[in-house]
Amino acid sequence: MSWKLPSRSPSCPFAAAALSLACTLPAMASGSQDAARAAKPAAAAKEAAAADPMDTLRQKLAERLGAQKPADPRAANVMRVDNRATAPVPPAGASTSAAGSLTLSSGAARTNAKPAAARRVEPAHEPRTVPHGDHWDYSGEAGPQAWGKMKPEFSKCSTGQRQSPIDIRDGIAVQLEPIQFDYRTTGFSVIDNGHTVQVNLPSGNTITVLGRRFELLQFHFHRPSEERINGKQYDMVAHLVHQDAEGKLAVVAVLLDRGVAQPLVQAVWNALPLEKNEAQAAPGTIDLNKLLPEDRRYYTYMGSLTTPPCSEGVLWMVMKTPVPVSPEQIDIFARLYPMNARPVQQAAGRLIKESN
Repeated sequence: MSWKLPSRSPSCPFAAAALSLACTLPAMASGSQDAARAAKPAAAAKEAAAADPMDTLRQKLAERLGAQKPADPRAANVMRVDNRATAPVPPAGASTSAAGSLTLSSGAARTNAKPAAARRVEPAHEPRTVPHGDHWDYSGEAGPQAWGKMKPEFSKCSTGQRQSPIDIRDGIAVQLEPIQFDYRTTGFSVIDNGHTVQVNLPSGNTITVLGRRFELLQFHFHRPSEERINGKQYDMVAHLVHQDAEGKLAVVAVLLDRGVAQPLVQAVWNALPLEKNEAQAAPGTIDLNKLLPEDRRYYTYMGSLTTPPCSEGVLWMVMKTPVPVSPEQIDIFARLYPMNARPVQQAAGRLIKESN
């Protein structure tokens, strides 16, 4: 293809410009193609330089292992070998959400907030607790002086005005109605609950007093006796806990004094479980009347439970005559609980009546 050059004439400046443009365009196009061809190796080199050497290594490793080569080499994360470190073990107090993210309990820093090299988990703050938590005891930091501060439910142990036990003095001698005991021979189970030996009973054993009927739920032991009579404390006491249909409680306290062996107490000791907090059914039966003194006169006053939560509104009836137990029987209980008696509480002007 030949180009015919027109004569340059002052009267045709546009023709000259067109001719110049026509000559320039092919040259520009040719130059652009040359530049593009020259740029391809440079771009490839740049792309190769930008490629992750580990990606290349992983690709070769995948091919060696027989993995299928991806159709598009630019496709991301197709058959790649992950060289990241395994997830860290969560610190104490941490939990993992459903999405797999790690969260910490209050007082600890988030572990995903900083790179791994800069992570530092702050020590979690211990919650403010009363010594031993809810575990109350008869001595030490968790002893009776601390019961009222352990839980809101235990507040009556320190703020109550009708607490038990008391030193029974200056009772008004009146003709109290007899307690009508309707106790029968029954099966039973024994549990060492960590505070005392407790005997759980089936339904069917009741008392009637003040026109109300109470059912016997359980009885348990304290050493020495929690109640005192004119300052005198006995070797042990058995508390027989009853409840009426409205949920009100009545406790009959039987004082136990050193003397001859008591058959019912021995039957309970024979059924002692080998582990704490595991109730064990006894193979035989007991006649609950055998635990009562022949003289059924008693003291009575309004008080509370002698263990947390120290609930008040409990009707107390303390038998005036103690029941004998042998020194060996006392020693058996003492090996489990040398002392599990709450100190006496203030009578605070309560009315105390006694059978005359």
